Amino acid sequence: MSNMQFDAETVRAIEAILMVAVEPVAPDLLAQLLEQPTAVIDRLCIELAAAYDEAGHGFQLVKVAGGYRNQSHADLAPYVERFLLDGQRARMSAAALETLAIVAYKQPLSRAQIASIRGVDPDGVLRTLQARGYITEVARDPGPGQAILYGTTGSFLEKLGLNSLADLPPIAEFVPGADVVEALEHGLRIDAPAPDAPA
Repeated sequence: MSNMQFDAETVRAIEAILMVAVEPVAPDLLAQLLEQPTAVIDRLCIELAAAYDEAGHGFQLVKVAGGYRNQSHADLAPYVERFLLDGQRARMSAAALETLAIVAYKQPLSRAQIASIRGVDPDGVLRTLQARGYITEVARDPGPGQAILYGTTGSFLEKLGLNSLADLPPIAEFVPGADVVEALEHGLRIDAPAPDAPA
């Protein structure tokens, strides 16, 4: 059997596995299942992803959360969102999204640390995020009380289409600079009239 036929069979097996996989499949697991070196699996997945893109399919093969999966093409998101939002997906509240962002960028951190950043008790939101599988207990604080420390999960990376936390956009992009904050504060400040100013 030539390498070309061997690769074709392996590629078909990769496609079949990824078609039924619920979560991204790690390259070393694919390598084990297909009895191939991990480097071969990675090469074939990269080639397969390029072939899908070149053919203009509505789906793409991507590497997220340390594994490979098929997903709808980003430019078709409006159609997919319309389908998913048609009573099939509950939306997350602003509080949940805010808390999830705090955990994602500052993990690991405790409930008390989250509360100090948000200014409100996060217990209900933390339970919701845990139930959805986006955050989990990752450690215990070694200090007094040994508080539970929270972090994000592989499911969180998968939902965002990220391979690792290093792929999160830099938070500085979303935080205004000191000059902007100062201008906002100045613009919002209501200065009290001086005592000798005319009414």
